[in-house]
Amino acid sequence: MGLLANKFAIITGAASPRGLGKATASLFAEHGATVAILDLDEEQAKAAAASLGADHLGLACDVTDKENCEETASALKAVWGRIDILVNNAGITQPLTLMEIAPENYDAVTDVSLRGTLYMSQAVIPTMRAQKSGSIINLSSVSAQRGGGIFGGPHYSAAKAGVLGLTKAMARELAPDNVRSNAICPGFIATDITDGKLTEEKRTKVLAGIPMGRVGEASDVAGCALFLASELSAYCTGTEVDVNGGALIH
Repeated sequence: MGLLANKFAIITGAASPRGLGKATASLFAEHGATVAILDLDEEQAKAAAASLGADHLGLACDVTDKENCEETASALKAVWGRIDILVNNAGITQPLTLMEIAPENYDAVTDVSLRGTLYMSQAVIPTMRAQKSGSIINLSSVSAQRGGGIFGGPHYSAAKAGVLGLTKAMARELAPDNVRSNAICPGFIATDITDGKLTEEKRTKVLAGIPMGRVGEASDVAGCALFLASELSAYCTGTEVDVNGGALIH
């Protein structure tokens, strides 16, 4: 029996093989959860779900489309009978400076990270409220806390800071129904998004700013998500958990 036995979890943007979402999905499945992987690419989502074993589902979902989120949540509720966990992992980053951010850049980044987190949460909240239990886990970033990171532009920082505000406001509003809302703020993590983007010089500089002296792994973030999804964190809501090797101690 794992920490998530008999639990049903939705993870958005989780089809990328080396991404945080996929690592989280794998760990949740190991701990007994039945997982639905949502992604823009249906084939990739189905393949990612199949790699976890039988019973897991892969579905196409555009988190920036409110109707699509509601249809997806309804379909899963119909199959599962309940929804216990939502991980709002879908997000995109763009390494732009302040004056380079065009309207389409702003829209792309804030829509997926912030609007997507809102819409997908809204889609599962009625089910969680009705069953008087649920855990919503939102992916923010160290970039929200320190005003920029290694890759994300200011619009990414703003979107991820918005996720923190939304997480806390949701926690306050949902707490009476025993639905929890928490955020994870990863630092520099080795994923497909970051792969090959660092020169050796930059890498050395980045590592110098991390007291633990290593780059984070997707599994580091997944472990934190497992804690927040499980009953181990039953009294935690409205928190932001830093997973950054000490890069930001505040």
